[in-house]
Amino acid sequence: MARVLYLTQVLPYPLNTGARVRQYYVLRYLCQHHTVTLVSFVRDDDRPEHIEHLKSICAAVYLVPMLRSRWRDLRAVAKSLLTRLPIIIARDEIESMSALLARLAAEEPFDVIHADQVSMSEYGLAGGRARRVLDLHNAMYVVTERLAANEPNLLKRIVLRREAQALSRYEARLCAQYDRVTFVTAEDRELIQSQIDRQRMQLPADRFTTIPICIDPSEKQPIVPVAHPHRILSLGVMFWPPNAEGALWFAREMWPRIRMQHPELTYTIVGKNPPEELQQLHGQNNIEVLGYVPDLNQVLAETAAFIVPLRAGGGMRVKILDTWCWGLPVVSTRIGAEGIQVRTGENILLADEADAFASAVLQLVEDTNLNRQLRERGRRWVEENYDWRRIYTAWDEVYSGLTQA
Repeated sequence: MARVLYLTQVLPYPLNTGARVRQYYVLRYLCQHHTVTLVSFVRDDDRPEHIEHLKSICAAVYLVPMLRSRWRDLRAVAKSLLTRLPIIIARDEIESMSALLARLAAEEPFDVIHADQVSMSEYGLAGGRARRVLDLHNAMYVVTERLAANEPNLLKRIVLRREAQALSRYEARLCAQYDRVTFVTAEDRELIQSQIDRQRMQLPADRFTTIPICIDPSEKQPIVPVAHPHRILSLGVMFWPPNAEGALWFAREMWPRIRMQHPELTYTIVGKNPPEELQQLHGQNNIEVLGYVPDLNQVLAETAAFIVPLRAGGGMRVKILDTWCWGLPVVSTRIGAEGIQVRTGENILLADEADAFASAVLQLVEDTNLNRQLRERGRRWVEENYDWRRIYTAWDEVYSGLTQA
């Protein structure tokens, strides 16, 4: 049993984002086998009952307020220009977090420091002689490259491309500084490996492990659909740029064709903090932009097709796993379904171009047998392949290698 310091940039509960789902079930598994101290940033909307739940499963929990401001953003940009450090890393340099970790390291000699995502990677390098694990949910440089490719604003596109270059160097260097690096998809592992090779770094292959994001299928039961489902649903935090960009792409390039053939349908966009561009769509052409919805049951029951129209992103889309649990049929781009074991035509429909994507949605609306089959097969697939209790035994190998070294 190891003494583990587990670092997260967001509080890993409740399970309302993909990052939190990954963090929470990894944390749950580690707490069953090790003594785990959680250190996390918190925001104003983190609730006391969620913190209490985490305290009930961890040996100890320490929290640091996340500080964000326009001044800190400008300081991060300036530091990035001077040092070539990625802006997202410079932005989250919070003095109180560094001080807390220094104090904890002095008080208790941890065996393992487990940093979750690139955003906590600098903090994970503190802590004396502890062994280090870095869990990379995404190849962030690729996420940023893809955003740049779809960005119409020239200045924003230049900034995104520069950030992608900084992240590609940074993520490769991290792999040399951590004892073990885990990825959620083989695709991201290969992308990071390409940057390691580009920088002519020689790293042992056994440093890297791929462990997918998993969920608890028993906590989400299949939704009983209404007699005539009429919603096409996008779901995800809309302050995450790839989600917002994908929803806008669908609304502008696919929805008019779908609505022309089925005027009874409604395009429903659900997710916290939608940007102004999305909010402006609300009420136009049967489009609803609902923001955060605390109880999704009615919306899900009325959904004819769940869509993942992503053209940027990385890692895994937990929303697809959740949707399979709910027993909803899914249409996604290949980028949207990256890292997930899928069988197109059996548990999902895949399409990358606007016309093909619209046709796939229409197929689910019009072919009730196919719609029903995708609902049933998706549920079985997630139960068999993405249950954390089955799959997360893979963390035993990661940690046994560290504690025996």
